[in-house]
Amino acid sequence: MDDPLDELCPQITLETDDFIMEISVKKDYSQIKDLDERKEEFINDLKDFINEFSETPESKEFMAFFD
Repeated sequence: MDDPLDELCPQITLETDDFIMEISVKKDYSQIKDLDERKEEFINDLKDFINEFSETPESKEFMAFFD
């Protein structure tokens, strides 16, 4: 069965030499008319997401994978 988020949320895959991150975006950025402001808001939200994740027990559990 297909994931309902696939139809409701835009998705993006970010890839570097070290990471592949697949993101489904739930926030509606369409209210921000200026493209540069929209991009800045998205980037800030990504930073917030990473900072929040770094404070969770799951982040330590994930890093323990490399032990």
